[in-house]
Amino acid sequence: MERRTFLTAGAAGAAASALAAPAIAQDIRQWKMVTAWPKNLPGPGVAAQMLADRITTLSGGRIAVTLYAAGEIVPGPGVFDAVSEGTAELYHAVPAYWGSKSKGILLFGSQPFGLRADEQVGWLYHGGGQALYDEMYGRFGIKPFLCGNSGPQWGGWFRTEINSAEDLKGLKFRTTGLASEMASKLGMASEAMSGPAMFQALQTGALDAGEFIGPWTDSALGYFQVAKNYYWPGVGEPSSAEECGVNMAAYEALPDDLKQAVAFACESLYNPVWTEYTTKHALSLKKLVADEGVQVRRFPDDVIAAMGTAAAEVIDELRQNDDELVRRITESFVSYRDLVGGYMTYADNGQMNARAAVMGY
Repeated sequence: MERRTFLTAGAAGAAASALAAPAIAQDIRQWKMVTAWPKNLPGPGVAAQMLADRITTLSGGRIAVTLYAAGEIVPGPGVFDAVSEGTAELYHAVPAYWGSKSKGILLFGSQPFGLRADEQVGWLYHGGGQALYDEMYGRFGIKPFLCGNSGPQWGGWFRTEINSAEDLKGLKFRTTGLASEMASKLGMASEAMSGPAMFQALQTGALDAGEFIGPWTDSALGYFQVAKNYYWPGVGEPSSAEECGVNMAAYEALPDDLKQAVAFACESLYNPVWTEYTTKHALSLKKLVADEGVQVRRFPDDVIAAMGTAAAEVIDELRQNDDELVRRITESFVSYRDLVGGYMTYADNGQMNARAAVMGY
């Protein structure tokens, strides 16, 4: 709430007494949410606004969250530091953007040949991941929560067709997180940039290819206009978790019921966000193929095999990281991936393969 300035001390004192009492009684906190996205960008921009609104609603208006898109207070890549330093109370972004802080952070967002959206939550809730997540982000004065997931991302938009792993060498490719390390091991020049910047770079030829999210968000950004070859599977990011980072001091200052409101707002959005992506990706892909002439192509087997080899090297390097916490995070991730992956052979994988065989897709 803004404070008025009056010309006389007496007026100021009287006005302050009259105006401050309701604000104190209502205990309203004005929180700023900074995001890594353009406002209302289909997918993450929409999800960020949903989170801001849900925190405000579940807190009964006692936390009033105002969303600021990338560039309005700080650039998208600066939201982590803004919350760490207290410039804003919370951010909406993805862990894949914070590898410069610690390589261990990258495992909480997406991992090449790693966890699906449901498995990612399973690791945090039931495999010890949340305690490690808290420990890592606690180094930076941030309390982290997962609050959504894009589901499986795509392999990317390529200006030219890919016929072998050799064709990847030398390509300038936009990606993020551990997928960028995998790409580098394949001989690609990995570039990190925003979604809108990726369109411009593809258009000018500064990029040869790039991946952002999937059909729903990617179609809104217009990549199909400059690169018609759309590749799957996106093994670099089998899922991409969206996160809310809250300034630790601001979070700890909340009463317990408001801490629960923030936590539940994040947790309760995970499935709605994930399933919205899934549904709208499917609808958007049909339109891209039917209306825009997009060529949906599968990476050749030797490309997928080369990606698997590179991804294994990335994980091995994390297991040998100098930081003991990074090593613990990696071992926890690998253990959960292998446990659940083995079970999925009989459960989800078995069911999906059987359905595809019978239904013809």
